[in-house]
Amino acid sequence: MPLCEKMYFNKQSSNNGRTVVSVMALKGRTVIEEFLEWGEEMTGSTFYKDYKNNEELRKSFNELATLVFGLNFEDWYKKGYWNNRYIPFSYADGGKVIANVSVNLLDFVINGENKRAIQIGTVMTHPDYRNRGLSASLMNKVLEEFESSYDFMYLFANQNVLDFYPKFGFQSVNEYQFSMIYSPIQSDTIGIRKLDGNNSDDLNFVYKIASERVPVSNLFGTLNTHGILMFYCIYVFKNDIYYVEDEDAIVIFKAEGKQIDLFDIVSKKEVSIHNILSKITNSDTNRIVFHYTPNYKGGDTQRDIFNGDDVLFVKTSGTNHFPLQVKHPITSQA
Repeated sequence: MPLCEKMYFNKQSSNNGRTVVSVMALKGRTVIEEFLEWGEEMTGSTFYKDYKNNEELRKSFNELATLVFGLNFEDWYKKGYWNNRYIPFSYADGGKVIANVSVNLLDFVINGENKRAIQIGTVMTHPDYRNRGLSASLMNKVLEEFESSYDFMYLFANQNVLDFYPKFGFQSVNEYQFSMIYSPIQSDTIGIRKLDGNNSDDLNFVYKIASERVPVSNLFGTLNTHGILMFYCIYVFKNDIYYVEDEDAIVIFKAEGKQIDLFDIVSKKEVSIHNILSKITNSDTNRIVFHYTPNYKGGDTQRDIFNGDDVLFVKTSGTNHFPLQVKHPITSQA
């Protein structure tokens, strides 16, 4: 996070999980030296990580996220969806969080094979502390801690920082948008129920299924991203969540004019896409846009380069290769 709706992150002392960092302690780290030349020294900043249950720091983290992105994670935390797979790495100045890079621990599914993945998100710095190398320092801490713990590390970057991440070994990758022409044979609205993203029972119902879900695609999908999904359900798609009873599936979609934007199908088993589409389309529907990589039998899809606001950057480990011409599932994008 922040999560974005597409329509359309030498120790001097250590105590209780915090580390005071001096400029001298960072000498010899080739990447960080270059970025420290951009601005002032970081003397006095305190490093914290994984502090979601520290009320003071979490409050300050939320204040920074609100200032930078207009987002607040508190409701997500209080509902129990901020789990141990979302880990903030932050610098604080006198208890005030001033910079952050967050880690999301998850898995890719690529051609049916699970791969360890780390997604970076919520990369932010307070305006008063920018150009001091704080984000670069935090990125180095993340890279050092998870050096041998992933097959893929990746993130989505906005257009203003495209030169930043290649310095850490990330390469930009084109995403592809999948769509198909659709002619409804027969619409069937029986057995589909709209859920309410403001209702705790409905959210917990979604979370239960999401915790046991299969990937939305075995060609390219994600697992262990139910925490991120719930962020979307609370803040982005709270009015677009439906339950299809005979498929025992959560379907997140928007209908606008003759087009259906299908964001996710959350289920414990493989679903019939034809049955799903019969529930969510009407006689006017003529196009389905998938915000993930579809892999359905009998579906004639076309793919085009996706020109979104953010750019996907990927860093691989060992002999792993990121697949070409895929779309990362929107509901697991941080």
